Amino acid sequence: MRIDLAAAFRLAVRLDLHEGVCNHFSVMLPGNDGKSSGEAPHKAGFLLNRYGLHWSEVTASNLLALDADGNVLEGEGEFEKPAFYIHSRIHLAHPRATCVLHTHMPYATSLTLLEGGRLEMVEQNALRFHDDIAYDDVYNGLVVDNAEGDRLARALGGKRVMFLANHGVIVVGPSVAEAFDAMYYLERACRLQVLARSVVANSGGKLRRVRPDVVQQTYKLILADTPKYAGAHFEALKRILDREEPGYSR
Repeated sequence: MRIDLAAAFRLAVRLDLHEGVCNHFSVMLPGNDGKSSGEAPHKAGFLLNRYGLHWSEVTASNLLALDADGNVLEGEGEFEKPAFYIHSRIHLAHPRATCVLHTHMPYATSLTLLEGGRLEMVEQNALRFHDDIAYDDVYNGLVVDNAEGDRLARALGGKRVMFLANHGVIVVGPSVAEAFDAMYYLERACRLQVLARSVVANSGGKLRRVRPDVVQQTYKLILADTPKYAGAHFEALKRILDREEPGYSR
């Protein structure tokens, strides 16, 4: 899981999904969801990137292991407080969210800047997220306490994706591979929608809608194949890293 999470950071840099030393990815450690031991989920430990590292510097060994109280279980260095409050509270509230990815990736974030901004179901990649996006339309500033982290966790509900007004996006999944695959295709879908909207604004016309029954059918077909496809996609991307920057796994 350390190697997979480190790979996600390096790949995010290559795909321009990163921003300075901001943003954060996390993954819950195996056996810490309380299911096997009978312990409460608040005992859960999770991996998080260390504060101050550019994502191109993240390796499997320099990830921090934290508990939900903010104690560093493994690793050296400090963590960003908003990162802790976002990720710890989502992991707590949603054990299904094994991996939590938060980015300010440009095209998805641009939709959060629009009043009533939504990802419209007008393109095949967007159909992956039919009825699977939560929209938090209230920007409350930096996430600096458990209360705001809990609010975001409630707003996410049972969805895989949440758009944060004036801020960015959160994507969750049962594995690093599935969460990364969703984040990748979310940004692709948002990029095409931003481009299409610019064409509409400049030359008229309107977005071409997809029939509701086709939207639902396509979503179901893609979702059913997601574990297999996401695994193959992520392994292919990791092979590129293994060839070109193998240091991520050390």
